Amino acid sequence: MSKAVLPWGCATDNAYPTPKDVRSVIDYALMHGWDPDLVGGTFFLRESEHASGFELDDFLLTDRLRDEGAPDPTARVFRAAES
Repeated sequence: MSKAVLPWGCATDNAYPTPKDVRSVIDYALMHGWDPDLVGGTFFLRESEHASGFELDDFLLTDRLRDEGAPDPTARVFRAAES
């Protein structure tokens, strides 16, 4: 989720990851056991497992879109905006 704080609060916006962001995700996944050569080659970058060790400059991990019971990321976005 974008770290942008909009006039109505925290929400998805039109921010898109850069090639540098994509490279960071790939490098992190490889360091944490992802083998892209395996059939399926999927690495789930979950907030519940990886948010404390992985963050991009402009984005936060959130499980909210896949799990409605996941924590609301609003407070984390506001904290990131204050830093």
